[in-house]
Amino acid sequence: MDAAITTRIHASFDAQSMMATLGATLTEVSHGTVRIEAPILPIALQQQGFGHAGLTFSIGDSAAGYAALTSLPLDMEVVTAEIKINLIAPARGDRLIAIGKLIKPGKRLCVVTSEVFVVENGQEKLIAILQGTMVPVPA
Repeated sequence: MDAAITTRIHASFDAQSMMATLGATLTEVSHGTVRIEAPILPIALQQQGFGHAGLTFSIGDSAAGYAALTSLPLDMEVVTAEIKINLIAPARGDRLIAIGKLIKPGKRLCVVTSEVFVVENGQEKLIAILQGTMVPVPA
């Protein structure tokens, strides 16, 4: 993959104050796939003590969006037009891993998915699946 695309995605991710607040890091960028990891911090818990669905959704949405961005020209960005989440299991563990994938690239719409895993005691468990549509927009 072009180094300029990887650099652009890292710069865009670094500009997201939400990801910084959540302690999220961009750990992999390859054509059509992006991986984001985030610790489950005390600020991101729900009332029963496990990771809030908002954390799961946030990193899943970002991973999916950046996966779409890997296929677009350097003068384009993406915004989420719609995205749904299926929560499969509670986020009981130490950190989350979101793996975004580009399913169908396009000039007007990009179809994307993300799988989000929780890591507990070194074991990964699928906790959510997202599917959505990203819209390419001028940068």
